[in-house]
Amino acid sequence: MNPGFKAEGHHEVAYGRAVLHLVFVVASSELLADLAKGQHTDGVIGGRGVHEGRSVQGFINAIPFREVMVPALQASGLWKLYQAGDSTVEAVRGVDLTITAGDMVAVMGPSGCGKTTLLNILSGIDEPTSGAVLVNGEALYGISDNARTDLRGRAFGFIFQDFNLLPVLSAVENVELPLLLLGSSANHARQEALEALGRVGLSDRADHRPSELSGGQQQRVAVARSIVHRPSIILCDEPTGNLDTGTSRNVMDLLRSMNETEGTTFLIVTHDEAIAAQCQRTIVMNDGLVVKEQLAEMNEEE
Repeated sequence: MNPGFKAEGHHEVAYGRAVLHLVFVVASSELLADLAKGQHTDGVIGGRGVHEGRSVQGFINAIPFREVMVPALQASGLWKLYQAGDSTVEAVRGVDLTITAGDMVAVMGPSGCGKTTLLNILSGIDEPTSGAVLVNGEALYGISDNARTDLRGRAFGFIFQDFNLLPVLSAVENVELPLLLLGSSANHARQEALEALGRVGLSDRADHRPSELSGGQQQRVAVARSIVHRPSIILCDEPTGNLDTGTSRNVMDLLRSMNETEGTTFLIVTHDEAIAAQCQRTIVMNDGLVVKEQLAEMNEEE
């Protein structure tokens, strides 16, 4: 993840929404100040305004605009059709979706509504019948299988309901697999895997096999595996579905911490309203359609 950039005044500014907020607050405040003073602002509207000898447009141009504005995940016109005997099942119907970098977004809906199919399409597991998916601005489809595998390996981490740990491998061996598949050396992969296990509080369980771990510990190993290669987007399919309430809370606290402190983007398919309530935005699906999108209610102190 890019640590940020230097803006005017040498203030360190993080990427994503913080950058956009700063740009528009600074630019807008200068324009409003000019308006309050009765100064001519036609040039500003045209992108050439100057406030106290400083170019607003020059300030905005100093910001890496493309990197800020490109969504982490973007889908347009997604359709997925299946043949079931003589019938055609429309699992996903004309879905348009944009996930901003650094967002934590939940996808909800009844069983069979198409949310897991949508997740599979967005992750490159299941190719759409039609439509396009962009991952950090790069096309996920219409490219070779090798190119898609490379893009998925670099951009995505995955957390599944059933953990999907290999039972014959230890925790650290499970966690290092993504790095080994990406071509890292054994020593580097092991070092990074141990660090990832430390981040989820399992340093003392590195040599334990899945059968020797509780359900919550296995899911934390799965979280460590999803983050070990430092992906920009983590896709979760019912990540707390097999966990009790207390363990679910602990896992979500871990994911939220990663989102808030590291800017990792999360897309979480869930049936649990308590999980969705911890996300910044919830997308509701029914019959293959996105029928509603809602933002989380902000606390008063926020």
